[in-house]
Amino acid sequence: MKLYYVYILECSDKSFYIGITSDVEKRVYQHNVGMDRSSYTYDKRPVKLKWVEQFTDPDGAIKIEKQLKGWSRRKKIALIEQDWDRLIEYSKNYTQLGSSTGRLDESSTSSD
Repeated sequence: MKLYYVYILECSDKSFYIGITSDVEKRVYQHNVGMDRSSYTYDKRPVKLKWVEQFTDPDGAIKIEKQLKGWSRRKKIALIEQDWDRLIEYSKNYTQLGSSTGRLDESSTSSD
């Protein structure tokens, strides 16, 4: 059975790169040696592996990779740090957040 991995790298400029591979160690090595001058990570080396998840279904891995690429930076950090409470908080629809503190606005909650 072939395995697929979705991974998050932290670049030297503190940005994140998200990718998919069938060999994590080899792929991180390739990023760090700069095999492709046109790649996002080329001028942001060295990179560090911060998170990885294994999949048996390539379609599932691709779906997760695309989902993560759409996440905010703080949501990615919550995932990397396994801070599930913050991950849930940051997953709420922005219209549900009532203030900059991230607390729900009393007027936006329903009492029904």
